[in-house]
Amino acid sequence: MIYLDSAATTAVRREVLEAMWPYLTGDFGNPSSHHELGESASRALEGARETVAAWLGCRTSEVVFTSGGTESDNLAIKGIALATPRGRHIVTSAIEHEAVLESCSYLERFHGFEVTVVGVDGEGMLDLAAYEGALRPDTTLVTVMLANNEVGSVQPLKRITELARARGIPVHTDAVQAAGWLDLHDLGVDALSISGHKLGAPKGIGALYVRGRVPLEAVIHGGGQERDRRSGTENVAGAVGLAAAVALAHGADISALRDEFIEEVLATVPGAILTGPRESRLPGNASFCFPGTSGESILLALGEQGIICSAGSACAVGDDEPSHVLLAMGIEPAVAQTAVRFSLDATVTREQLHEVALEIAAARERVSALGS
Repeated sequence: MIYLDSAATTAVRREVLEAMWPYLTGDFGNPSSHHELGESASRALEGARETVAAWLGCRTSEVVFTSGGTESDNLAIKGIALATPRGRHIVTSAIEHEAVLESCSYLERFHGFEVTVVGVDGEGMLDLAAYEGALRPDTTLVTVMLANNEVGSVQPLKRITELARARGIPVHTDAVQAAGWLDLHDLGVDALSISGHKLGAPKGIGALYVRGRVPLEAVIHGGGQERDRRSGTENVAGAVGLAAAVALAHGADISALRDEFIEEVLATVPGAILTGPRESRLPGNASFCFPGTSGESILLALGEQGIICSAGSACAVGDDEPSHVLLAMGIEPAVAQTAVRFSLDATVTREQLHEVALEIAAARERVSALGS
């Protein structure tokens, strides 16, 4: 099997499992309990928080453990918007993850917020002029992802943040796909979301960085854990696993290998179209459209050869509509439905990618012959 769907999820690393094991077995205490087992769990939780904070370059008090990227996005957007009396206006981009877009929609529908969705160009890069023009005196929050999960476009987040902060507007970024690949320091953001299962930790653990001075209204209420920002008994083993994963995340640069793969696919697969930018792209992302076919048919054909990839985001359950990301980039719906994403990890080899490129060409020929 050749696994090229790391943007959807990664395998849990052995080192992560070993770090978690004690807190899944004998050291099973509740970190809020005032006895030996509880205090041991509390120390492990705070140790994990220290590791994640050091990795993000922030204070431990600014790290909130969550269940993953979706919850982190929800908490950041709803929590900052509802806690900040500045106004009821949010600026976001047209290619955000559903967790961001739906959180904005919720605030619009139930709390009277106005949401400005800024467009992107044909490579999935934010229209900076339109973005700057969208910022207003009553803008409550800007939320723009650092790197797109489908086409890999990496936004100029420092500039995005500078423009907002010059007007006193807090900025949140969904860094779920960027974490482990790009440097998350010095972005200037006020809130940042990550997810463990994109980094070699288990599903069900994530974190949100929130700058200490930024007000945050809790979304989940109860026992007041995580400094009253996220109630519920903490996932100690998950937090320890996330800390172990980020300690191992060294941001390997496989962009040269990715570029070779892109060039080979474009050269060997008739009509193949690269989606996303040539530059300013996640090192492990290679995404294409194959007009005249269907993305699902290509996936099935590749799957029969032991090649695992995806048609785009793994988070839009049961959705067979064209990708909103590709449509926002100006790609026709019929072409957008032929999309296939290959997301590489640091273990992939040149030989494997050469094999995959040949199999894509063969799959496209078979699918075209069937009239798919």
